[in-house]
This record gives sequence, structure tokens and C-alpha cells, in this order.
Amino acid sequence: MDNSSRRDFLKASGTIAGAAVLSNLLPGCAVAADKVMVSAHLWEYARKFPPNWDCTPILDTIFADYKYAGIAGIEMMEIHLRQKNAAANIGAISKKHGVAVTGISYYGEMFDKSQHTEILEDVELVTGVMKQLGATEFGITTGFVNRKKTEDELDTEALLIKDIIMICEKNTVVANIHSHINELQFDMFEWKGLISRIPDIKLGPDLNWVVRAGIDPVAFVKKYGKQMVYMHLRDQTADGVWTEAVGEGVIDFPAIAKALKEVDFKGSAAIELTFDKPATRPIKEDLKISREYVHKVFGW
Repeated sequence: MDNSSRRDFLKASGTIAGAAVLSNLLPGCAVAADKVMVSAHLWEYARKFPPNWDCTPILDTIFADYKYAGIAGIEMMEIHLRQKNAAANIGAISKKHGVAVTGISYYGEMFDKSQHTEILEDVELVTGVMKQLGATEFGITTGFVNRKKTEDELDTEALLIKDIIMICEKNTVVANIHSHINELQFDMFEWKGLISRIPDIKLGPDLNWVVRAGIDPVAFVKKYGKQMVYMHLRDQTADGVWTEAVGEGVIDFPAIAKALKEVDFKGSAAIELTFDKPATRPIKEDLKISREYVHKVFGW
């Protein structure tokens, strides 16, 4: 699937399914070793820059908004780290605002073996930049197809992911498998399939997509929490419409927080906002409300 249309596909499929049921931190961003680091993904800003989502021109504004919202870290996308002098430019903005770059989300059509060489070269590039920035979280999205993937395609993905993990480790980066609705469809066919092929794989699910796939997020955390090193948090209404801020919908975050404590979750978390309709508040206000709610409910 074309990268530029992937979020539109996810939104459509997710609405249907949902209806059915740091190392090297900058000054001011230090987090105790036993405390969960809370960052936020910049998607709601990036989506205004199709088709490649390169919001580099407004990064200074984004980092300033995060500082205002009390968010200590930012999750970026691979496109931002491919830019010329990315480490120096992003690092300067990060230092200016006291907001750390915690990691990136990475998309590649990993089921297509013909793309493996190009993907690995790209992973070498972006993880090298991550190392310079002190960013450690590398969330892998394996590529979307509007159908159930085949066993052979999962074999192909797993082979590539093992190579990606090695590259990440070389650059002191931690790779994790991210989830949208696609990986969780068909009785979690891809999710379970990748875990069976790489039993010790680290996991970084989006708990809102877990809900939209018709899966109980509390049961999901209890089952997979020991392997989770990362997660995305987002909220929605009973009708499956994304809310402006975390805590304004119906997802049972107190129950999720309890489950995370039960599995002794020690990873990191990111707020990821995206809107179904025009927002009524500036994004920085929605981020601030979300951050305050996460602190209240999760204690982070």
C-alpha cells in the first residue's frame, strides 16, 4: 500500500472494528530509572504535510508546544531523520526547548523481500541519527495490505526484523513491534505470527488500536505486558470517534493502569493524538490535558 494512504486505510478499518466492540536525556528531561517516560508522537502535526508527513519546517513550534504541555519527550518519524544535518538541526531544537527525542515510528513494506536491502540501508541511516540524538525507541510497522497476510509473508518479515534488531542494538536503540489494527485483525494473525517466529521480540502496541480491533485492552496487557517496552495512548467515544484528548472518552484507562502495574511494566509510553474532525482547541492544549490525565491515572 502507498505510504501516503496508510492512515486513511487505518482510520476506515479501525472505525468499523472499533464499533464492533532514555538514555542521554537533555537537561530538564531526566526521568528516574523506575519511572515510565511519557512522550508524545507528532502525528497530528505531521498529517498536515502529505504525502510524506515531513513536518520538519514546523519542528520548532512542535517542540515548543510539547514544552508548554509538560511533555518531556517527542516521538518522531523516519522521514525527519533522513533530512540533511538532521542530528544537528533536531538536536539544537531539542536542546532549546528541553524536550528529548525519545524515538521514532518506522514504516516499511517488510513483507516484500525486494525492498529489504533498501529498508536495511535506511534503518542504518536513521538509527545512526537516533544514536546521536540519544533516542532509543524504534517502533516497527511492517506494512499494510488490505487482506490477511500469508505465512510466507510473515516469514519474510521476521527475517528482516531480526536484521533490523541487530542494527538497532549496534546503535543502542531498542526495536519493538508496533500495532495498528492490521496486525491485530484475523484473530491477531500477524501479531501472534511474528511473536511465534521471534519469541523474545519486544512489543510496542497502540492500545487504542487494540480496542478498535475488538480486543479487551486489559486482557491484552495481562497477556503481553511482560514483553511490552512501549505503548501508544489515545482515547475515543463510545461511537468510535477519536477524542481531542486522552481521558475524554470511554476507554477504561484506570483498569489498564492497574493491569500494567500487575505485569510490572517498566517501559515507556507515548500519547498519540489524531482527530476525526476539526479540533476545538489548539493541539498544545489537547496535549497538556492528555499529559495531566496520564499523570493522574497512571502516576507517570
